[in-house]
Amino acid sequence: MKNYKAAIIGCGNIFPMHAVGVMECENAELVAVCDVKEDRAREKAAEFGCRWYTDYKEMLEKEEIDAVHLCLPHYLHSIVAIYCMEHGKHVLTEKPMSIKLEESKAMIDTAKKCGVRLGCIFQNHYNAGTLLVKEQYESGTLGKILSAKCFVTWNRSDDYYGGSDWKGTWDKEGGGVIIDQAIHTLDMMRHIINEDIDFIDATIAKRGHAKIEVEDTAEGIIVYKSGLMTNFHAINYYSYDADVEIEFACEKAVVEMVADKATIRFFDGRTIIAERDPNEKFDYGNVKSYWGVNHAKQIKNFYETIESGTPFIPVESAYKTQEMICAIYESGKENKRVYLNR
Repeated sequence: MKNYKAAIIGCGNIFPMHAVGVMECENAELVAVCDVKEDRAREKAAEFGCRWYTDYKEMLEKEEIDAVHLCLPHYLHSIVAIYCMEHGKHVLTEKPMSIKLEESKAMIDTAKKCGVRLGCIFQNHYNAGTLLVKEQYESGTLGKILSAKCFVTWNRSDDYYGGSDWKGTWDKEGGGVIIDQAIHTLDMMRHIINEDIDFIDATIAKRGHAKIEVEDTAEGIIVYKSGLMTNFHAINYYSYDADVEIEFACEKAVVEMVADKATIRFFDGRTIIAERDPNEKFDYGNVKSYWGVNHAKQIKNFYETIESGTPFIPVESAYKTQEMICAIYESGKENKRVYLNR
């Protein structure tokens, strides 16, 4: 088994999920980290016993690196990913793929041209609840999905945005509550339905914040080619990060997904529940508890499938979610129905 040398670009809040994830892999080792803030790069390099850089291009020149993890502001994802892939490196980026759909397509095209693996983190595909609902739906046990809805009500204060030089901006973050907070929940709903979207009709607004450019409120309808209507509601000015919720109304059952737990109530009286195994955990340090253990699972699978095999979360899935997110913004900004896949 080949041992892959990994580097992480970006030593911010999400960094530990990738660093520990790499350390958990039998066939990967962390050899370098990079951040434009030297103190952060030095600190993380000392913690994980590797070298540090403030310039990722210099790092690629001086280090023997097989794969790069991107934990960067959204607008840099495509720029840095394409550069790394053009220099023969496999790339695993945090969500979203990018802030523009054409950038995401360019990333996929570059990966194919350069013969490298490209992945995007959507770790909630590994949730016990997600796995159960996906399996039950695809096996036909639930019957047809008749409608679906999802809710995200979290808290991101003005102080949260004030502590960042890129959050809350259209040109760097690419949006607000949709692209940063609700994207995982919208992705899970789309992933389980697994159909082509026909159109999206959405509204976006800034209602609860004074110091940001982007939306803190979004709602709308997502209609699939089959005629299935789904809806979403997302805000990030709630008093706390409430558990996300998804519901599927099906022919044979009602499915309730709350956080990473799923409860399926069949109309014949049966109930099936799947939730996180309390014994399954990794020590990521002082990070948000709802990030769970699944970064490590996706990172492990990424390295397992670099040379052969289909990854559990192919980058094409991330692209479909990016397409959905971009359509929500186009609809909300231009106050029009946006059609996809035509």
